[in-house]
Amino acid sequence: MHVLVIGASRGLGLEFVRQYRADGHQVTATARDEKGLAALRELGAKALQLELLDPAACAGLAWKLDGERFDVLILNAGVYGADKAAPSPPTQGEFDLVMHTNVLGPMRVLPALTDCLAQGAKLALLSSRMGSIGLRTSPNGWLYRASKAAANSVLKDVSIAYGGRATCVAFHPGWVKTDMGGSQAELLPSEAVTAMRATLKRLTMIDNGAFLNHDGEPLPW
Repeated sequence: MHVLVIGASRGLGLEFVRQYRADGHQVTATARDEKGLAALRELGAKALQLELLDPAACAGLAWKLDGERFDVLILNAGVYGADKAAPSPPTQGEFDLVMHTNVLGPMRVLPALTDCLAQGAKLALLSSRMGSIGLRTSPNGWLYRASKAAANSVLKDVSIAYGGRATCVAFHPGWVKTDMGGSQAELLPSEAVTAMRATLKRLTMIDNGAFLNHDGEPLPW
């Protein structure tokens, strides 16, 4: 099996690479800087440099992946950004960083992946239940929430475009002990990734376009 992980320099992305490589799978993964690329190479992955905020780099990803076919594709890159509650407005810079990374980034990268999908591939966008409108009870982190709601919309559209060829889902990975989740979080990265991998393995085409908890439980949009 060939796996692609976008945004794998640390946290959940790096853990996906570690687990898939430990199981003997071929892995290609991206990172922003040389430190991240070195960590990927150490795990035996093919490491590609990618800056999601650079449109030329995103466009150039297609030729770097030319001829490859991936069975599993993980879009992990994301930022939390300014921790502000509604109705406190973000600055233009705060808005641009979060929305460009979490929404525009996937919209730029996904076209480069179209020709790389193996028939029956599984594609997962790491989202968050904070992006769910149906589950929302707090105004905190409203910029991040808005970005993940928009990212869910991107995933849903892609699931329609790739329907019949790939199963595309948005994942809530859980509250994970990463730089973003903090030390008080409930899950270790290894636990969250193990659960998501198990969910990915049992997905079928009927799950295309779903928003899922890490354990496979459907979540409301």
